[in-house]
Amino acid sequence: MKDDLFGATIGLTMTRRRLLGLGLMVTGAAAVNVVPGFLPVAAAQASVPPAAQKIADHFSSVKSMTGEFVQFGPKGEQTGGKFFLERPGKIRFNYDGANNFKVISDGQSVVLLNKKLQTSDLYPLSKTPLKLLLEDRIDLSGDRVKSVKEEEDLITIKLSDKQVFGNSTITMMFDPKTYELRQWTITDAQGKDTTVMIFNTKEGVSFAPDTFKIDYTANRELNVNKGMR
Repeated sequence: MKDDLFGATIGLTMTRRRLLGLGLMVTGAAAVNVVPGFLPVAAAQASVPPAAQKIADHFSSVKSMTGEFVQFGPKGEQTGGKFFLERPGKIRFNYDGANNFKVISDGQSVVLLNKKLQTSDLYPLSKTPLKLLLEDRIDLSGDRVKSVKEEEDLITIKLSDKQVFGNSTITMMFDPKTYELRQWTITDAQGKDTTVMIFNTKEGVSFAPDTFKIDYTANRELNVNKGMR
């Protein structure tokens, strides 16, 4: 259970590495294959399609959002719950199920919290692909863009930041008409995917001050106590 997070699912088997597995743990490599409909790396960097940048700009302009999500892990595991997003850097996932599992980013760190198992795993946000999703502005320039795929009903943008989290990537899928984010997939260094689909979303919402709060003292105490067992 402790080992699966974003990357698999709560209530089913999950690996901590996958939620930061959502995909978040990184390293690894992978050259982008040239797939029909995709711009290869060099072309994507040289000329980002205007529609893709417009969509990225629109999503960047969404400063707060809430809704429901369904998550699919690398082995087909499925779970769901509610999410809360506040740009820049803040997101919270409350997973359904008896484990009372939560993932919270306060803009600096990401914590994976399982109250039933009394585990609290902390990671720097800057070292996870979630950083690209939660930035104040999604910048498609430079070498972050791995590929852009335009279809009639979907625009797919694949991003990475090798200097920050190796060859893990985040692939975001948007509605080309409404510019709404539909889902994202985080691929880890081993090529394992964790996909999150969102729905029933509301934008421009306000949250309680403690929505994205991480209790760093409780985190330290849990991990100290765990080390003494």
